[in-house]
Amino acid sequence: MNMTSAQDCIDAVAWNEEGLVPVIAQDHRSGRVLMLAWMDRSALRLTLEEGRAVYYSRSRQRLWRKGEESGHVQKLIDLCLDCDGDALLLKVEQVGGIACHTGRASCFYRRWTSASDATAASWQDIDPVLKPQEDIYGSAE
Repeated sequence: MNMTSAQDCIDAVAWNEEGLVPVIAQDHRSGRVLMLAWMDRSALRLTLEEGRAVYYSRSRQRLWRKGEESGHVQKLIDLCLDCDGDALLLKVEQVGGIACHTGRASCFYRRWTSASDATAASWQDIDPVLKPQEDIYGSAE
């Protein structure tokens, strides 16, 4: 992507007061939502230039290339902007099939189950750990 079209893309986004925009990462084949993250202008520019997801980590206060530590890179397939211009959807190829730092396919691995006669209402893990955190990062986070 040339710099003019990248800048046009960036300028079309309605950035929040902190200069960020929420980003949903979705598996381009299955349509499954993998994670929610944030981007600043630099992260979006680098995502377009490198063809891989680059996010802004609010906790670390820095750019974060998805997979820089884990190897679970997200290759950019498609980029969409919502109707208000204030949210992005990245359709990605999730390398290794793991998007979550917990070693699961998706960060959305918990489902709310309402109370029944046998159980109380609670969050239930619905996806297995595909790879333990220690095996990904060397120690549990």
